[in-house]
Amino acid sequence: MSTPNLIAPPVRPEYEVQPAAPANVEHEAALPLTKRLADRSWLRKCIIAIVLIALWEIAARIVDNDLLLPTFSATFVAFVQGIASGELIEKIGISMSVLLRGYLLGALLAFALTSLAVSTRIGRDILSMLTAMFNPLPSIALLPLALLWFGLGTGSLLFVLVHSVLWPLALNTYAGFQAVPATLRMTGRNYGLGGLRHVMLILVPAALPSILAGLRVGWAFAWRTLIAAELVFGASSGKGGLGWYIFQNRNELYTDRVFAGLAAVIVIGLAVEHLVFDNIERVTVRRWGVQH
Repeated sequence: MSTPNLIAPPVRPEYEVQPAAPANVEHEAALPLTKRLADRSWLRKCIIAIVLIALWEIAARIVDNDLLLPTFSATFVAFVQGIASGELIEKIGISMSVLLRGYLLGALLAFALTSLAVSTRIGRDILSMLTAMFNPLPSIALLPLALLWFGLGTGSLLFVLVHSVLWPLALNTYAGFQAVPATLRMTGRNYGLGGLRHVMLILVPAALPSILAGLRVGWAFAWRTLIAAELVFGASSGKGGLGWYIFQNRNELYTDRVFAGLAAVIVIGLAVEHLVFDNIERVTVRRWGVQH
């Protein structure tokens, strides 16, 4: 019996395939310079700032009355003189010292309140009731009561600052805790985490975007509340802050210095927003992929 001839399978020739360049790299290189510059967020914001300054300068020159609206150049000179003399730096230091104390105290109370709310039913009822009562209440409306209780000093400022920070931060933090998926909560329970450890290791990292949003809102509320409070009752313990600087120069009709004080408020707000909160967001929630 003859053995049938076995037909060998066809062999495909070997060849190499060069990987194509990533599409985004080619796209980036193909974009014109103007388009690449337009994609830069910092450049767009700088252009917006330059446009606003130009409109300010034009409006001031049309009004032609430094008592009503000084030019940007006059305001810039007053700002530089205030920094050079040290007066503006001293006022900023006084305001920031009080602001940071009130902000940190309000943040700690908000965290304690929300931790209690996610751990117990009575804590949840307390948070719901207190936020419904006090969150709509303007902080500056409590200033007369603060002056009656704590006198003309730092205590009154801290009282209104804590009120301005506590409720928006507590609401945002609690909303973030409630949005944490149930599977993630159960994972923490399976590892034996409970109480404060469960809050710190499971809920806080997962709810960090909402917590950061609350911190931003609380900072803005605290900053404007402090300036308004200093405008109302002025100096604290014989030393006035940035709000007192604005109020005092308004009484003396130095409008350029008033605008310089307002510019200092804006510059500090921008610095905290971009140098502090944006960097915290970049190294946490964006790196972790929680937020894009």
